[in-house]
Parts: sequence; C-alpha cells; structure tokens
Amino acid sequence: MPLPLRVAARLLLARGKTTAVQHVVARHLDHTFERLAAAHLPLVAASPLIDALRACPEPLALPNLARRLPLRLHRRGPLHFLRLFPRVFHLRAPLPLSLSLTPAAAGLLSVASSPADTARTLHRLLAMSVTRSLPLRAIFRVWRELALPDDFEDSVVEGHPHLFRLVPNPDEPNTHILQLVADPATEEFTPVVEKTRPDRYAFKLQFPPGFRLTKEYRKKVKGWQLLPYTGPYQGVSPRAGGSKRVSKLARRKMEKRAVGIAHEFLSLTVEKMVEVEKFSQFRKWFGIEVNVRDVFLDHPGIFYLSAKGKRHTVFLREMYDRGKLVLSNDVSEARAKLVELMLLRRRGLGNANSSANMDSGATVDARESGDDFVEHEDCLLDVSDK
Repeated sequence: MPLPLRVAARLLLARGKTTAVQHVVARHLDHTFERLAAAHLPLVAASPLIDALRACPEPLALPNLARRLPLRLHRRGPLHFLRLFPRVFHLRAPLPLSLSLTPAAAGLLSVASSPADTARTLHRLLAMSVTRSLPLRAIFRVWRELALPDDFEDSVVEGHPHLFRLVPNPDEPNTHILQLVADPATEEFTPVVEKTRPDRYAFKLQFPPGFRLTKEYRKKVKGWQLLPYTGPYQGVSPRAGGSKRVSKLARRKMEKRAVGIAHEFLSLTVEKMVEVEKFSQFRKWFGIEVNVRDVFLDHPGIFYLSAKGKRHTVFLREMYDRGKLVLSNDVSEARAKLVELMLLRRRGLGNANSSANMDSGATVDARESGDDFVEHEDCLLDVSDK
C-alpha cells in the first residue's frame, strides 16, 4: 500500500533520509499509467521468444527452442503462457509441438522505421554522450525501445560510415564501442523539450490526479523550474579530481541536467517509456552524476515510475493523454495493436485456434493478474514431460 500523501510529500522534500524502497513506495500512484504498464507485461515477457521466432522462417520445435532460450514466462509455466495468446503464437501438432508467430502478429512486427529515421535516432543518442560514443552492448539493450532494426549494426552503422564507426572496447575484451564520426558542432539538435517548454529552463508539468501541491512544494518546484542547466546536447567537463563534495546549488543543476537527458532519451523511444535499469546503463556515458531512480521519483510532474511486474518502468508524462500516446507513428501503432492482440487472449476463439491448443487442454483465467508475467527461475521452458 502507498504511504499516506502527507507522509509521501515529506519524504520527497527530505530525500536524504529515505531508502530507495521507501522512495518508490512513497510515490503517488497514477492508475492510468499502472494499467498501461500492466498491459505491456506479457509483451515484455515474450520479447526474447518473439525475437527467436522472427529470426527463423520455419516453425521451431519446442524442445529445440527450450535449449536455445532459458525462457521465464509465467508462474504457471511457459506452455500456459503460449496458450493464453493464440492470436500471437501458433502451436502446431503433432508432438513434439512446434511454434510460430501468427500472420497477424508477424505482420505487425514487420512494421519498422525508415533507415533515415533510425540513423537520426542513433545519431541523437550518441550526441548526448559526453564522449560522443556508447558501448554497443548498451544500445542492443534498447534497440526495441528506439525502433532500431534488429540488424542495426549492419543496416544502420555500416550503412552510414560518414556518421558512425565501431572500435574495440579497451575496457572489455570482445566488445565494441560505437562512436560518432561527424563533428558534433556540425549537427545541432534541438531538444524535444524546447517544443513544449512553457518558460525558459522550465519543463511541462502534469501532476497525477489527486496529487496535492502544498505551498512549500509549489515554492520548491517554481525555484527548480527557473534554475538554468546544461542541455542534453551540450558538452560538459568532468569535475576536477572527481570530487563528490559539491554545493547544494551545483547538485540541483546536475539533477536538472539529468532530467533534461532523461526527457530527451524518453522522447527518442517509440512508446515514450523505458525500464529504469536499461536507461541506467547510459548514466556514466551521459555524465549523469545523480541517482537515476531518484530523478524520476522526485519529479512526478514530468515522469511516472511504475513498479508493475516487479520491474521499474518510467514514462514521459507529457507524451500521453488518458493513457494514449499524443503523437504516434506506424511503429507505435503496430505495437499498440500487438498489445491489444495479447490483451484479447483467447476471448471469442473458444477451442478453435489449433488442434495443438485443443489437445493440450488449454484453460484461461481472464482475470489473471499482470504480475504473473515476471521472470522466475522456476518457469524455464521445459517440455520434457509434455
């Protein structure tokens, strides 16, 4: 249960005295975003499986798939998960069962951004880095969120040698760093916040329903909005000696710069949301010197952090209206339709989807909680007894 609102407000005003867990619990719940996060959980859980099926033109036998992917899909087992979503996964008899994507799901997953758009997204991402470079492994973690093609290393990086180059990572053997070739000074990106900024240095604020703004809190927010900061595409110099002792004003500026970077990063994503853990990978490279999770929690008018499904997902508030994206494109619309297919589960299909589903005795509880779609060590894909 969330803490009482007055207690939560006091915790937000005295961050140094609370733990990370207390801070998450103290946040003011926004049920619109909580429902949105819950709706995406099945798709998030199934993403590695979907990637494997997309990469193979033929149906995959479940025993072979089990050896390739240590999947953790559902509390009641992976086969139960697959039977829940017959509009996305097609189970084929006879034994051993094989699996493929349905034509409807495959069609939605084939929708992609143009090569020019993906190159520009990658360019902007690298331009936010202090060194104009990022580890390739970190970019791979967010390729879906950024609508990069799954072969972006070949199709985007090698296809734009005037913009990007790959070099060995000196700190990690057998890994690479992606660098921006173009001189940053020749490409001036305007942060997305500039299009919606109410005043100079300010961010658009949309507090959740029922969030009471006390006089003290309003004063604090107003002072923070007027505070100047370094934009996401402006270079910064590391502090001398890496000292951790900074003034209160300097730390507030560091925090505001982190807000600007997070705002721009989320603006680059297809659905204007990302898991906090994935964003945190870029913290050092973006020169963020404050706690990332605290940044999201301390600014509930800009971000919303959901802990649905035992994962922390952050949303950019201003990009949503009543749970829908304000600005959509072909990729975001296709993903929304894919989520809708998964939300339908088996409704309206009865037992007519496939003989494999009928033979397996599939049963569905339509009221099943989204929290069932979390990773568990005891839910590996195991078909040895099937």
